[in-house]
Order: sequence, then structure tokens, then C-alpha cells
Amino acid sequence: MDVPSPGLFMYWLCAAIFGLPLILFYLNRTRQSQQARGEKLLVPPPTKIVEIRLYPIKSCRGFKVKEAILLKSGLDLDRQWMFVDAEKGNFVTIRQVSKMTLIDTAITENDELAVSIRNSNPPISFTIPARPSREWLKNNTTLADVEIWGTKLDGYMYSEELTAPFSEFLGREVRLVYKGPKVRTLGGNGAPKILGRTESMKFADLMPLQISNQKSIEELNGRLSQIGHEEISIERFRPNIVVEGESPWYEDTWKTVKIGGKAKSIISDVVARCARCQVPNVDPETAVKDKNQPFVILWVVTTTSFC
Repeated sequence: MDVPSPGLFMYWLCAAIFGLPLILFYLNRTRQSQQARGEKLLVPPPTKIVEIRLYPIKSCRGFKVKEAILLKSGLDLDRQWMFVDAEKGNFVTIRQVSKMTLIDTAITENDELAVSIRNSNPPISFTIPARPSREWLKNNTTLADVEIWGTKLDGYMYSEELTAPFSEFLGREVRLVYKGPKVRTLGGNGAPKILGRTESMKFADLMPLQISNQKSIEELNGRLSQIGHEEISIERFRPNIVVEGESPWYEDTWKTVKIGGKAKSIISDVVARCARCQVPNVDPETAVKDKNQPFVILWVVTTTSFC
């Protein structure tokens, strides 16, 4: 059997080292060229919306609705309010105080936001206009500086008396604020210089609208069952929209989402996948936080749309 000479071997090795990047570059440019020419790309099959959820106050309990108004800044009334530290004005979430999930919210027939502490004795609650007028805000709130994820904003701060029982319940002095007029521009992949236009949101963490896939939570629950952990509800991830889905985690490939039918629809950019966090570890029914799950097992799945 003939043995290749060392010189010939080095020739082919160098060709592979320098030639492979050129081939990959050519394939990538070809794919980009096809996209630029508008050639048809693979599109996931349509799916159904199975749940719509609103969370008026950031990190407090939300509720299901049959329909909702979709604005550029997210669902109407979603994350429109948040609790802040009374002294510093920094936002407060389940990450610091898991008991926030025991604060219930609802929209009444009179278009008011009803806020209550579950199972409190005596009952603790208040109602405020869900869509307050400028005049009402002027007479009942104070425009103040607040902060969320390092971003300075303005918010209409309600009176100390209104939230005093909630401060006692949460074990810290807090105040309730309503989103102020200052625009909160999207950052990251949603920043104007990357997205090509300016988009805004209210008090959500990263994006105006959060979508979860039912198939993904089913797959996650399968993993939890295998290690002897009880199944969890998709509510832990606090999504606005839950879709039926085709397969687990296929939402990781989404670049845009088209919501609606043939007659009328809205196309929304998928600017980010939610980062892992400790919020899903908190049982929304009891406010008890698990030390590990599902945070730990989610690291087995490299990416997710949840949170």
C-alpha cells in the first residue's frame, strides 16, 4: 500500500485549513443573497392562541382574559403599574419579595383596578381607575423619578396611605406607581440602532409582549416528573400569550410573530428570549420558592422564550 508523502499530506492539510472558511463564507453569502432576492424561506406552521393573560402590576398576580387590546407598547393595562422602594424609587419584584405573588389584581365592571391581598384578615384592598385621566392623576398622585433595570423613568406615585397595608405585608416600605409620560425605549436587540426604528414598552422586563409555547411547558414538566418534582403551571413564567405550538422549544427559531388572521394581523419582532431567572421557582399559589427547580433543569435546555 502506498503511503502519502509528508509533503502531500501538508498540502492537503493547509488546503483544508484555509479552504474551509472560504467555503463557509461562500455558503453564508449565498444564503443571504437568496434572502435578499426574496426567495421563499421555511416558515413554521400557524398555531393557535390558547390563553391571554394580563398582569397589571409588575410581579403581582395576573388573570386570564378572553380578549385584549394589543398596543405597540404591549397589551393594554399589562405591566402598567409597579411597586417601588419608597426611599430610592427602585422597582421591587418577586425576585426580592416572593410574597408579591399573593397580591391579586382584577379589572372591575366600572373599569377600575382592584388590588387585594389574598386571604388577608381583615380584608386588605383598594380600587383605583384603570385608565386614569390626567386630571385625576394630577389630583391624586405625584410625578416622581423611578428606576427599573438601571433606567431612570418618571412615574405617577400614589399616596403612602393607599399602600401602607401592602408595605406592612411585604415587610418593606413600598409605593405604587403608574407609568409616566416619559418613553421607555427598548434596548438590546430592540434598540433603535439595531431594529431600525424606535419601539417602547411599559414596566415589563425586556419586551412589550411575552409569548410562551404550551408544548415547551409540557416537555419541561416531563423532565421535572423524571426527577420526582411535581409539575408546574405555565403561569409561573408570566406570559401574555400562550400558544398551542407545534413542538417544544421551536419558538427559539422565531424572528417575527404574526398575530391575527388573513383580513387583519400585526407583525411583531422577536427582539429577545427571556433570560433565566428565579421567578418561575416561586409557586404563585403559596409564594413558596423552590431552591432549585425549574431554574436548574432549564439550563439543560440551552434557550427558551419563557419568563
